[in-house]
Amino acid sequence: MSSEDKNTNGQLFMEDSHRRVNKYACASVLAACIVSAMFGYVTGVMSGALVFIQEDLGISDLQIQLLVGMAHLCGLPGSLIAGRIADHIGRRYTIIVACIAFLLGSVLMGYGQPYAILMIGNCIVGVGVSFAMVVAPLYSTEISPPSSRGFFTSLPTLAVNTGFLFGYLSNYFFEKLSLRLGWRLMVAVPAVPSLCLILIMLKLVESPRWLVMQGKVGEARKVLLLVSNAKEEAEQRLREIKNVVGIDGNCTLDIVEVPKKTSSGKGALKELFCEASPVVRRILFSAVGLHLFLRLGGSAVILLYGPRVFERTGITDKSKLMLANVGIGVSKVVFSLISIFLSDKFGRKFLLLIGAVGLSVSMSGLAVCLTIVEESKEKLLWAQYLTIILTYIFVASMSIGIAPMTWVYSSEIFPLRFRAQGLSICVIVNRIFTVALVTSFISIYKAITMGGTFFVYSAINIAALFFYTTLPETKGRSLEDMETVFERNSK
Repeated sequence: MSSEDKNTNGQLFMEDSHRRVNKYACASVLAACIVSAMFGYVTGVMSGALVFIQEDLGISDLQIQLLVGMAHLCGLPGSLIAGRIADHIGRRYTIIVACIAFLLGSVLMGYGQPYAILMIGNCIVGVGVSFAMVVAPLYSTEISPPSSRGFFTSLPTLAVNTGFLFGYLSNYFFEKLSLRLGWRLMVAVPAVPSLCLILIMLKLVESPRWLVMQGKVGEARKVLLLVSNAKEEAEQRLREIKNVVGIDGNCTLDIVEVPKKTSSGKGALKELFCEASPVVRRILFSAVGLHLFLRLGGSAVILLYGPRVFERTGITDKSKLMLANVGIGVSKVVFSLISIFLSDKFGRKFLLLIGAVGLSVSMSGLAVCLTIVEESKEKLLWAQYLTIILTYIFVASMSIGIAPMTWVYSSEIFPLRFRAQGLSICVIVNRIFTVALVTSFISIYKAITMGGTFFVYSAINIAALFFYTTLPETKGRSLEDMETVFERNSK
């Protein structure tokens, strides 16, 4: 291709650039949102489906805990390899792999007889969830321009919460069908969007940062011209990425030879744990800490066992339980939407602190309320309403703070060489503690009461508040500048 042709193409790429950034960047982030929504749906729908699965199959509380936990446990291998696969085949094709797992798992779960088949399908879905948790924020972060990265990177979290809401709505509406058919339709729904997204992803652009890591600088330039706000911004982003990868920023070649360990991510994990600088170790500690507090604070328990919490206060009608659960989904969507518009204005740290205060207060209130209910021999109507309200406040606080900001923050702070596999480590920690909580919750609350369990979660959320004060603000900073941000904060 001649230089004149390249210049002509460049002019065509940048014609009406703001319209094009909407078309290409938004389309790519939308794809990440769809796979995130499926993750939210398959997690949320199980909250209500478990009630009907237990009744239909006649399984015990222990089997229910295993069914919930195995999806997250089987997702651990997915978390271990998702980052490596994303570095090897690209972010786009890794999303396709996640969709294939959702498709196969949902079909098997919809068949759902006997219990073993249901468990196998749930495990496959768990692998899809782990891939989605790694690659969706990674893809949207690397596509987004710095000026609106908080907005774009928050969208997959909004999609997760929308998926939760659709899962809860599915519980409510399919509950009206026969017991045998209703829950099977609930869990089989993700098969349709999975198939559609596989076809859509084949038409979308690859992450420009991954392309540079493969030495495909020319292709990366074309993608950046499509998704940036101006040609100058695209060239600046390309220079920064090339410098990080180890390519001369002034190099004009379209194909560049890159060291194999850079292009494949080989050795990144060993280097991250054994040879990383103090700044990179602090980045790893901060990212892992966010995921640790996200799970230990009780969010997974509320989202998966909401009907049991409400049932503890004396609500026994299944339709009312499912309707109360829908309120959790509405709260998640509304406040995650608010979070999207606030993250680039007020910053990540501010939202983390505000959310932590709300989580601490609402979880403490739930602990007190449920303790009173469990000590009382009478049915307390006020406790039912207060428990529902406090649960919604807890979910709102989570959705405006730690839930979206954990993913925004951890997906943007790692240096490029460690980003995919660093995020995989975060997801592994996330999954391990999710498994620990959801597989033990019923047994623990039967041993120390539900109120006592929630007091423990409350103390953890208070500890998280102090942890968030140590984090540096990353609002408006380029991905290539994060090491400098942390280095300055540690002084």
